[in-house]
Amino acid sequence: MLPKIKHIAVAGNIGAGKTTLSEKLAKHFHWEVHFESADDNPYLSDFYLDMRRWAFNLQIYFLNSRYQQVLDILNGEVTVIQDRTIYEDAYIFAPNLHEMGLMETRDFQNYFQLFKTMSSQIQPPDLLIYLKASIPTLVDHIQNRGRDYEGNMSLDYLKRLNKRYEDWISNYNEGRLLVINADEVDFINNPEDLGKVVNLVQAELHGLF
Repeated sequence: MLPKIKHIAVAGNIGAGKTTLSEKLAKHFHWEVHFESADDNPYLSDFYLDMRRWAFNLQIYFLNSRYQQVLDILNGEVTVIQDRTIYEDAYIFAPNLHEMGLMETRDFQNYFQLFKTMSSQIQPPDLLIYLKASIPTLVDHIQNRGRDYEGNMSLDYLKRLNKRYEDWISNYNEGRLLVINADEVDFINNPEDLGKVVNLVQAELHGLF
């Protein structure tokens, strides 16, 4: 009997289009979606007002919620597509905050040890889809959705994150990986481009069997 595909995850920088792609793929393949909990996150707006004060709290919140999501997926019976992964918190956002001097070294080390313990208890996604996007594309998407708390995000911050994403993806060996260039496909507005992405995902999933 073939193993059931349970966990597809979409990774990418802020504004890459993860949520939209997750929704569209879920609709096409009849999957459930687990979103990143931005709206009910009790730290996010505070974090954007005072990053140094709230960085550690925010990252712990994300780590815990993502870990819970993965446990639910692995223990459940349905196929789930997850909007952002536990790895992005640990390899991109937390180290970036630490490097920018917004998270104390002892806090970062404490956080990363907790991540290592948690990640040893779970499996990586069956397929990781990475949405690669240039800074102009990210800025365009962020401006279009108009979230208040993202309004004062700096280009430098986005650039730093993009560099970390590229480094992480180039060394990713946890499992199957599909890279989609969000600069070249407009799956939000163009049904033909969405069809291309669906075909790429379909081909990767067949490769898993």
